Amino acid sequence: MEIVCLDMEGVVVPEIWIAFAEKSGIPELKRTTRDEPDYEKLMRWRLSVLKEHGMGLREIQETIAKIDPLPGAKVFLDELRSLTQVVILSDTFTQFAMPLMKKLGMPTLLCNTLEVAPDGEITDFKMRVDHSKRSTVRAFQSIGYDTIAAGDSYNDLEMILESKAGYLFRSTEKIKADYPQLPAFEEYDDLLNAIKGELS
Repeated sequence: MEIVCLDMEGVVVPEIWIAFAEKSGIPELKRTTRDEPDYEKLMRWRLSVLKEHGMGLREIQETIAKIDPLPGAKVFLDELRSLTQVVILSDTFTQFAMPLMKKLGMPTLLCNTLEVAPDGEITDFKMRVDHSKRSTVRAFQSIGYDTIAAGDSYNDLEMILESKAGYLFRSTEKIKADYPQLPAFEEYDDLLNAIKGELS
């Protein structure tokens, strides 16, 4: 029995922080886990930038409302979910992700949550568990599932490397060069075919 674990941003939806950086005119917020492997450090820095510019959850949600899934993502997910169980494992937050999950037909999402002040300032964030992607695939394995994982960033590598089969999808040249043993795909059809080949 298999369960497929997919990253969210960069795999089925655009990078939220890049979209917000472009909309808000704060180019430094384009930095993502493709650039900074330490997610905690990245988020603390993002919150300080938001505070400095007087921006909070409302402004980010206004941007998210205008984001659509990546072209082909819903068809890919629908076909994959017709074959096996699929979980989106993301370091994002429920307050960001739910509108996007609705556009994708509400796949199962495991992510984190924000702490938000009454005025909308994002004051902190709560990670579901340390090393959440690795911890989650190990938990699935402990209850009898083989995991198959795909992602694009540094924070996906733990779940990819821990899984029966793991893939890079639309990743950076640096990550692909650093992990040449991982098959890397650019198109949904190729990723889908690779996953199908692993399904029992």
